[in-house]
Amino acid sequence: MKILHLSTSDIEGGAARASYRLHQALLSKKSDSQMLVRAKFSSDREVIAEKSLLTKLGPPTTSWPLRFYPQRDRAMFSVQWFPDILSKKVKSINPDIINLHWVCNGFLQIETLAKFNKPIVWTLHDMWAFTGGCHYAGDCDNYQHTCGSCPHLKSNQKQDLSFWTKLRKEKAWYKLNLTIVSPSQWLGECARNSSLFKNKPVTVIPHGLDLKKYQPIDKSIARTILHLPLDKKLVLFSAVTGTSDLRKGFPLLEAALQSLSQSVWQDKIELVVVGSANINHFSNLGFKVHCLGQFYDDLSLAVAYSAVDVTVIPSTQEAFGQIASESLACGSPVVAFNTTGILDIVKHQQDGYLAVPFEIQDLARGITWILEDSQRYLQLCTRARQKAERAFPWSTQADRYLSLYDEILSKNK
Repeated sequence: MKILHLSTSDIEGGAARASYRLHQALLSKKSDSQMLVRAKFSSDREVIAEKSLLTKLGPPTTSWPLRFYPQRDRAMFSVQWFPDILSKKVKSINPDIINLHWVCNGFLQIETLAKFNKPIVWTLHDMWAFTGGCHYAGDCDNYQHTCGSCPHLKSNQKQDLSFWTKLRKEKAWYKLNLTIVSPSQWLGECARNSSLFKNKPVTVIPHGLDLKKYQPIDKSIARTILHLPLDKKLVLFSAVTGTSDLRKGFPLLEAALQSLSQSVWQDKIELVVVGSANINHFSNLGFKVHCLGQFYDDLSLAVAYSAVDVTVIPSTQEAFGQIASESLACGSPVVAFNTTGILDIVKHQQDGYLAVPFEIQDLARGITWILEDSQRYLQLCTRARQKAERAFPWSTQADRYLSLYDEILSKNK
C-alpha cells in the first residue's frame, strides 16, 4: 500500500508538524509513506517538494478576492481559487490512497481533489474543509447549511464570497471517495453537522507524538540551556500568530496576567514565549518576558516545555490543541478554557486546569492553582506524562490509520 500525504509544509506550523509526525509514524511501521509539500524543511528523502511556478505564485495571489471585503476581520480566510499542477504530480507518484492535511494558502485548488481519482482520507487541522472559507467559524453555524452573509467578511450579502466558495466545494466534492479524520471529538461533531460532510464517514484519531523525543527533561538543565532563571515560576505561551489572531486568546491571557501582577505573584512569575522574538508585543503584561523565537524541531520544543512550570493555552477554539499534548508529554501541566478540542487532552485538576470559558479571573485562578501547592504540582506533572503515554503514542495513531486505509481499500477492490 502506497500512501501519499499532501501538506503545505512538512515542519513549519502546528498542522505541518502533526502531518509530518503521522508520516514518520507510518514509516516506523515499515509502511510506504511519502509526503508532497510546497515547502520542505526536513532532510527526509520521502518528502517531495513541488516547486513549479504555479506553486510559487499561489500564496501571493490567494487573498486577491478578499480585497472586495476591506472591513473583514484579519483571521485567515482561504478561497483556494488559484490553479495548481498537483494532479499531474500525484498521477506520476500513483499512490493507492491520498491523505490530505492542511492544504491552503494557495497550495491546492478546490477543484483539484476530483482529479486525483484515488480514495482520499482528509485529516482535519481546522474547520476550513467544510466552511465557506474561514478556518474557525467562531459563533457562526452557517457551515451547517448554506454559507453567506459571512461574519468573517463583515458581509451582509447572501451570495458573498463565502457562499460561492462553499458552492464550489459542493460541486467539486459530492462524488469524492472521501473519509474524514478528526483529531478531536469536537471537530468531528462539527464535521458531522456540516452540510458538506454530513453524508461522509467521520472518525476520530488523536494526533500522536514520538514520546522518546517529547519526554520530561530535568528542569534546571532545560532552563540552563535556554538561559532562563532558575528561581522563578515560568509560564509558557506559544505565539506564532498568537498576538494577532484573536482566536488564540492573547487578550484574555494578557488580562489574566495583569491581574496576577497585582497579587502576591508579582515577583514570582515570568512569561516564556515560544514562536515570537518580538518582545514589544508583550510589554504590558506586568511580568518579565523571555521571547525564545520559533522552534522547528521536536527536541528544542521538548526542552522549552520541560523548562516551564505550566503552559497556558487561552484559545477560544482549537481543533485539537497540539501544544497541550506536547506539554503534557514533557510533564508540564496545562491551563486552558473548558471548550473545543482541548477537552480531549486536558482533564480538569488531574493534569491541568480547565477554566470557565472565557472568564479571565478563572484563567488566572487556574495558573495559581497549578503553582501554589508543590506536592499537588508534582502529582499533576506525573499524571501529565501518564496521560501522554496512554493517549498520544504515535504507534497507536499509525496503527489506527493503517487499519482505516486497509478498510477503505478493501471496499474499493
